Amino acid sequence: MPTGRLPEVTSNVLVAGIGNIFFSDDGFGPEVVRRLMSDRADAAPLPDCVRLVDYGIRGMHLAYDLLDGVDVLVLVDALPGRGEPGTISVLEVGPDDLGAEDFDPHGMNPVAVLASLGTLGGTLPPTYVVGCRPADLAEGIGLSPVVADAVDEAADTVRRLLTEQLVALDCQPSSKGD
Repeated sequence: MPTGRLPEVTSNVLVAGIGNIFFSDDGFGPEVVRRLMSDRADAAPLPDCVRLVDYGIRGMHLAYDLLDGVDVLVLVDALPGRGEPGTISVLEVGPDDLGAEDFDPHGMNPVAVLASLGTLGGTLPPTYVVGCRPADLAEGIGLSPVVADAVDEAADTVRRLLTEQLVALDCQPSSKGD
């Protein structure tokens, strides 16, 4: 018989897919998280302390999850700017990088979500962005070919980044499949 209580979440690491799947390459973050969730046969399972979430454009949901306490945050998102479409970059984000953005509880502006944590009673955990330069941000479902080709590289980049961060957290390998 259900108790109405939610299961306790003990994850220390949050990997957050960010983006709007209805604007072509903006759906990059959710697609990478889906790829990580699919447990490719050639990739080791992620440790139990890693939580993968496709936030899409739900900024308030991300803010509340961060208030529950996260030791490391990895955002995966399309990363506008100069560079060839499909290029993967890793950025480390600290409080000084955020500035003051207006938080919209009905949308997803990652900078505004992270900048609002202090006001909401939380603190910014060590935060990384695994980003991809988009080729197309027009209305449409599906990634452009060059960005779709970068999804596996991005997933592997997230795995490498997690390996580096999990050593410091003493996070144990997953017991799935044992």
